Amino acid sequence: MIIQHAEKIASPETVQQGFETLNYICSDAIATAVYLACQLQKPILVEGPPGVGKTELAKKTAEYLSAPLIRMQCYEGLDEAKALYEWKYGKQLLYTQVLKDQLGDVLRGAKGLDESVARLHQFGDIFYSHEFLESRPLLEALQAEQGAILLVDEIDKADQEFEAFLLELLSDYQVSIPEIGTVKAVSKPIVFLTSNNTRELGDALKRRCLHLYIPFPEPALERRIISSQVPDIESDLRNQLVAFVEQLREMALKKVPAVSETIDWARALLLLNIEHLDKGWVEKTLNLLLKFQEDIELVTPELGKLLNAAHKAASRP
Repeated sequence: MIIQHAEKIASPETVQQGFETLNYICSDAIATAVYLACQLQKPILVEGPPGVGKTELAKKTAEYLSAPLIRMQCYEGLDEAKALYEWKYGKQLLYTQVLKDQLGDVLRGAKGLDESVARLHQFGDIFYSHEFLESRPLLEALQAEQGAILLVDEIDKADQEFEAFLLELLSDYQVSIPEIGTVKAVSKPIVFLTSNNTRELGDALKRRCLHLYIPFPEPALERRIISSQVPDIESDLRNQLVAFVEQLREMALKKVPAVSETIDWARALLLLNIEHLDKGWVEKTLNLLLKFQEDIELVTPELGKLLNAAHKAASRP
């Protein structure tokens, strides 16, 4: 994949410009991390609060490199059977029935128990083979002939045992299947692991990955993000809503607004033909930004002060 797309990952600046053509506005740190992950062929661990674009980064990388995206959503109790492979038990049962029906022909002419067992073993080797293997996301990524983007989403939700299971893949781009042996990558995938920091990840996993922390964007960057996602919004309204959301993120809320929620709010305000923020419309649409009633009740009495500050911040050059 590196050779095929060398011109697209020639430098961090090239990556940043390429993402911008796909309406993904990223910081220098993000572009540099993607560049290094591609060139060094190392997994990248992307951490940060929910809604800052961690999953979207993997999606845009796949789109930018014209590579298939293979996504594995992590959850508590996830095991290798769901993530790596499982056997096609139905076909194995059919194969067993066929073998049973033809057992007489297989053993005909065999001399003694040893020769009979030897003939049966020939069929036993086929029973656990690639023909009866059902690939899951991890194995699919290793078997992709032209390479792939593997997204291991929300790794912090998986158990520590599964995290340990991933170490072989992250370090050597291979996995071990007891019945078959070691399966190595046909073409090394570009691996993204995302985490919302709900639990501390192990040192062994972190050592194998490049680390990227994506915080909430600075106002200037968020204004560019809003402009790329909601191009019809007026600059005054865009500046006001970005300044307003920035203040919300400084409050002691149960859940502060994510970038994705800011974009949704901007689209809603545009749909409602709002030209500037006022208390009435903010009250009516605050539920698009705040997902808990306690947060809405905390913010509502402060709306006048927050809006005044937002208007002042938006008017600065």
